[in-house]
Amino acid sequence: MNTNRLSETLRTSLNDQMTKEAHASQIYISYASWAASEGYDGIANFLFRHAQEERNHMIKFLEYIIERGAKVKVDAIPAPPADPVSVQDCFEKVFEQEIGNTESIYKIVKQSFDEADWATWHFLQWFVKEQTEEETLALNLLDKIKVAGGEKASGSALYSIDRDLAQEPDEAKLAEEKTAMNP
Repeated sequence: MNTNRLSETLRTSLNDQMTKEAHASQIYISYASWAASEGYDGIANFLFRHAQEERNHMIKFLEYIIERGAKVKVDAIPAPPADPVSVQDCFEKVFEQEIGNTESIYKIVKQSFDEADWATWHFLQWFVKEQTEEETLALNLLDKIKVAGGEKASGSALYSIDRDLAQEPDEAKLAEEKTAMNP
């Protein structure tokens, strides 16, 4: 008996996204290793935590594909891009990577909507919110770096950012959670 509940196109898209999440994890590991080698242990810690988060996203896709009775296809992932050249460059690359991931998620959301696969559409809503959070977090970090001087940030400003990122929450507060009393 065929228990597969995913169309071939959605199965392919979900498997591709699973691979993208694995690749994102490798990118974060690569950037974390760079940060550690530059003496930014707080930034490295932050990036290593996000590498694990991306790996968890990969597992969510894997498990969903299995739960829908479809075949998981584990593909090789590309090598991460070149190391950043600065803290600002690092977080610009993080932001760009997250935008690409968001665009990919949105395509699968639209595809699931077009195919009226409401289970997949519902599953993906968690990722829509997660990507909003990831982009907001990256933008907030870029704002802090800009305030610190951007590419010309002093050593003490970068030290403060590094120290803060060791303790930075892994989630950003989203607009939907804010009120006039709690902006």
